[in-house]
Amino acid sequence: MSDSPHPPPPEGFAEFVAARSGALLRSAWLLTGDAGRAEDLLQTVLAGAWRRWPGIVHGGHPEAYLRRALFTTYASWWRRRWRGEVPAAATPETCGTGDVAGESADRDAVRRALARLSRQQRAIVVLRYVEDLSVERTAQVLGCSVNTVKVQSSRALRSLRADPDLRLFTDREVVS
Repeated sequence: MSDSPHPPPPEGFAEFVAARSGALLRSAWLLTGDAGRAEDLLQTVLAGAWRRWPGIVHGGHPEAYLRRALFTTYASWWRRRWRGEVPAAATPETCGTGDVAGESADRDAVRRALARLSRQQRAIVVLRYVEDLSVERTAQVLGCSVNTVKVQSSRALRSLRADPDLRLFTDREVVS
């Protein structure tokens, strides 16, 4: 009899999470625009995968499976009202070097611009331009056609180029 109330993780699951959770969390943050929600999203997906890990690994592409689960879970969350944690009124102080305010403003500008895209466009932008997946691989992960990825990608990039927050960022970079 074991003292632990939880069964051990499936073989290879802990190693996979240790190796790839950072990249998956980055994608989750880009989708949600919020660190807490990104962590919740990734945790939800990993909890579901934990139960089915042997079958996922047997399929041959566990990261692709988890990325698709990440994007489909994210897309389904709009249907339910968020009842999760409420952010604190004040953030804890952190120390850092460099232009922390400028970096934070840049991240916020990108987050706001991504938030103005449709969920599908945001997922496509993250997969194509952050995760550097091909059009074909993006279509496979999202379960849509290659043409949908191309059309939505084009529309998303047009929107991002015209976004006032990103336009100011681009103008500042060109001047510097």
